[in-house]
Amino acid sequence: MEKSRYSDEELEEFRTLIEEKLAVAKSDYDALLEELSNSSGNGVDDTSPTFHALEEGSEAQSKAQLMSMAARMQKYINGLQGALVRIGNKTYGICRQTGKLIPKERLRAVPHATLCIEAKNDPHRKN
Repeated sequence: MEKSRYSDEELEEFRTLIEEKLAVAKSDYDALLEELSNSSGNGVDDTSPTFHALEEGSEAQSKAQLMSMAARMQKYINGLQGALVRIGNKTYGICRQTGKLIPKERLRAVPHATLCIEAKNDPHRKN
């Protein structure tokens, strides 16, 4: 008979993994926010006007990249936090489309996954 959910011991193993990844992600996110808040003060006042304009363009692109990275990191953090909630209510690791258990290998690689590979690759899947 196929298991319908992971055991409490398995869920605790995943909780530990996710909490470690969450701590790293939050630290990285804070570093990105710090870099974003400091990115406007590079001090190019004494350089030529042409270089200053190039520097400002580069700075704007860099700031946009940092903002994009921060947004992705926030989404990842939210996903990890959602995974912890699912662990708490013992639904972690269950594909939200098929109801089957997501393989442990996938969950170790993508701990916030809510779909098994079969469901993720289904061209008829609705988000």
